[in-house]
Amino acid sequence: MMRVRESGRTVGVKNESTVQEFVLEAFPVAQHLGGLLFLVHLLAYLASIMGNVVIIFITWADYHLQTPMYVLLSTFSFCECCFITTVIPKLLSIFLSGRQTIPFPACLTQAFFFLFIGAVIFFLMAVMSLDRYLAICKPLHYASIMSLRVSFLLIFLCYSLSFILITCLMLKVSQLSFCGPNIVSHFFCDLGSLIHLSCSDTRSVEIYFFFVTSFVILLSLVVTITAYSNIVITILRLPSAKERQKAFSTCSSHLIVLSLMYGSCVFIYLKPKQVDRLDSNKEAALVNTVVTPVLNPVIYTLRNKQVHQALRDTLFGMRLKK
Repeated sequence: MMRVRESGRTVGVKNESTVQEFVLEAFPVAQHLGGLLFLVHLLAYLASIMGNVVIIFITWADYHLQTPMYVLLSTFSFCECCFITTVIPKLLSIFLSGRQTIPFPACLTQAFFFLFIGAVIFFLMAVMSLDRYLAICKPLHYASIMSLRVSFLLIFLCYSLSFILITCLMLKVSQLSFCGPNIVSHFFCDLGSLIHLSCSDTRSVEIYFFFVTSFVILLSLVVTITAYSNIVITILRLPSAKERQKAFSTCSSHLIVLSLMYGSCVFIYLKPKQVDRLDSNKEAALVNTVVTPVLNPVIYTLRNKQVHQALRDTLFGMRLKK
């Protein structure tokens, strides 16, 4: 109660937050192992960026891959690059310099782009699951349902819906008062941690935050589970054991990535009270920001002969030009 009253006096006098910067305190060992952690995360970051850039490049360099499936995959790769770039560069600077502070506006900006791009990724995963469902379960109708125009429209809807949801959320958060403490128990500006630090009444913001994260994750999860359930049923009905093995091999690799992504996010975000998760979500968040971005390019292209051929053709064409 005293903090709320103090907040009222602060807002009444200055009409602004007294906190000018936040301190990111997630890895106490960074003081002793900063160099090693910097190298590990830098390699993971570069591997993820390079893998996703390769997917984007070959998709638009080879006209054979300019289909709805690969347009969605290249958009997904682009979002992955943006997603990890919102977090990893700042984390690398912390490991390298030891400076853990981040200005208040930069913190809100990081939180916005982290959630916005994260929401786009979840919606894209649902759309990609629908695309695979149509291709495997409705092959005769696929070309008439899923065209390039439809895929671009779905991508636009993913971005638009995510922008509306997260912008409304951040507008509510920007109205909160922050008068101390300013220590964020995370390696980036996690919105749940920021809400917990506010000295305003945060009940309505927490409810809306829970609604937005639940809507994005659960809607995407339900669509994905429904699509892949039908895909599995269709695969089981294939007459050839070799075809079934090949299809399950591809789907299993996709499901590994989906399980990591959804499992960690359900653990982090689908809890009504933010304070209950502040000390347990750092490791789970590392899965989303470091592990899955490295795995995704490998998983989505490892067994894809068409991508391998396109990459060989592109490299061969570049050699001929020299």
